[in-house]
Amino acid sequence: MALRERVQVKTPEQVRAMRRAGLVVAAALDAVRAALRPGVTTAELDAVAAAVIRAAGATPSFLGYHGYPASTCVSVNDEVVHGIPGPRVLQPGDLVSVDCGAVVDGWHGDAAFSAVLDPADPADLALVAATERAMWAGIAALAGATRTSAVGEAVDDEVADRYGIIEEYVGHGIGTAMHQPPDVPNYRSRDRGARVRPGLVVAVEPMLVRGAPDTHELADGWTVQTDDGSRAAHVEHTVAVTAGGLWVLTATDGGTAGLAPFGVTVAGVPAP
Repeated sequence: MALRERVQVKTPEQVRAMRRAGLVVAAALDAVRAALRPGVTTAELDAVAAAVIRAAGATPSFLGYHGYPASTCVSVNDEVVHGIPGPRVLQPGDLVSVDCGAVVDGWHGDAAFSAVLDPADPADLALVAATERAMWAGIAALAGATRTSAVGEAVDDEVADRYGIIEEYVGHGIGTAMHQPPDVPNYRSRDRGARVRPGLVVAVEPMLVRGAPDTHELADGWTVQTDDGSRAAHVEHTVAVTAGGLWVLTATDGGTAGLAPFGVTVAGVPAP
C-alpha cells in the first residue's frame, strides 16, 4: 500500500502569513464582483483581478502554473472550472464562476465565487446558493472533526441528491504550494483523509451542477465542461485549523457570517 503524502502543518506565524495572501485574494475577487456585468469580457475580469494582486505586492498563483496563461479562471454557464479568460463577452443571465489565487512572501491563498447576471434564472440562483451553503457546511464540519473526510460527508449531506456533485476535482491542502496534500473530496468517501489538527490549512471547494456530474475537458487543455450542457457553480475558501478553532483566511470577516448558521464561531488570529 502506498504511503500517504506528508501534510504540511503550519505554525501560527505561517497561518498569519497565509491570511495576508488570503486577504489579497478576497480583495481581487471583490473587485471582480464589482466589475461583473453583461458586456464585459472574461479577459477584462482577469485584468481587474491581476491589477489588485500586483498592487498589493503579491503574485498571481495561477499565472504560469503548469503553463496556465492567466491570473484567474473564469468559467461560464456549463463550464465547471478552469475556464481560460479571453474575448468571450458576458451576456445577461450568464452564470459566472471566478477562481483566483495569490502568493505573498511564498504563501498562497485560493478562493472562488459564482454569481448570476441579471435577469437571473431562479434555478441558477438556487444552484449558487446551494453550492455556497454546501461549502460552508463542509468548512464548519472541520470544527469538530478528527479527519478531513468530514468535509465531504457534510457537503454530501447538505446537497442531498438535489444537484450533481463533481467528483473529479476536489479541495486540497495549500501553503507554500497552491496544491498540497491532503486531497479534500466534496463527497462521502471511504478514505478517512488526513488528521484534523492545529496547523492544517485546506481549500474547500465544492462544484455542483444542475444535471448529471459527467464532464469533459475542452481542446484548450484546461476548461472543464458538463457533458449534458447543464449549468455549474463553484465556490471556494481557504481555511486554517488553529488551536482556538477555524479561521477562513480568504474571507474578509474570517468566516464569521458563513459559519454562524452552523453554530461555529471564528477563532481569529492564532497566538504565536
